[in-house]
Amino acid sequence: MKWKPLSFERRKQWSGVLFLIPWLFGFTLLFLVPLFRSLQFSLGKLVMLPEGGYVIDFTGFRNFAYALTEHAEYNRVLTESVVDMAVNVPLILFFSLFAASLLNQKFFGRSLARAIFFLPVILASGIIDAISNESIIASVMQGMTYSSDLSSDITGLSTSGLQSFELVFLLHDAGLNETMINYLSGAVDRIYDIISSSGVQILIFLAGLQSISPSLYEASKIEGATGYEIFWKITFPMVSPLILTNVIYTIIDSFADNELTQLAYTTAFSTLDFGLSAAMSWMYFIIVALLLAIVAYIVSKRVYYSD
Repeated sequence: MKWKPLSFERRKQWSGVLFLIPWLFGFTLLFLVPLFRSLQFSLGKLVMLPEGGYVIDFTGFRNFAYALTEHAEYNRVLTESVVDMAVNVPLILFFSLFAASLLNQKFFGRSLARAIFFLPVILASGIIDAISNESIIASVMQGMTYSSDLSSDITGLSTSGLQSFELVFLLHDAGLNETMINYLSGAVDRIYDIISSSGVQILIFLAGLQSISPSLYEASKIEGATGYEIFWKITFPMVSPLILTNVIYTIIDSFADNELTQLAYTTAFSTLDFGLSAAMSWMYFIIVALLLAIVAYIVSKRVYYSD
């Protein structure tokens, strides 16, 4: 039997499949299998055997019910994690788009400025963050004693960056309502976390801004459009698909260092209650997935695609 040579399009398709095989292999072993195991753990109690290994005593949804109705911290931590995520995501997106717009301008030292904005992503990595925390703890243990009030002030400064006392007074004088004042002052207090979480989003927005055809800007300037009109009529619609991408990335990225993740980790490896830990994680995953689906649906309705 004589084999027919593959067409160019078919060879391209098979090349894509071959490149996907390593990812599919890793995705199955490193994600799907642990995901299925964690679901098993959440529906039962894990019993460690003296000779090694474990057995699962299936108890249905008892772990979920215990976490929601009896656990002392889960409901509070879950609420705080979701609220923090809802507050941080818009702030990170706004700052990322603002920084990317600045970095897209032509000025001396632009490459250095881009590197500086991405530097917090490297400094906030797990290893460097752990080294930093150990250094702080060592400094405290060497004899740095503070009063309780001063200690709490320093802790607040270290975790939230710049304080916003003066800003609150200015906003009160401006006549803003209490909700807006709390949101803006909270944004100032979170400035360190916002900047350290915005590096990847800035790069994504910057790539989108650089892909916009200069002829669009030239034509709009010839027609007499102002900078404000150019941003809202050209720049913002052209990068709107990337807003959805950054929303999804920012929400998923918040999984790594929130308080609920730490609670689930402590429950699993300190109290050895792997079933309860898995149930906590699954409930948080389901809530975030629902929020992500709602946000993606709303944002996708307002996204402009030039094609």
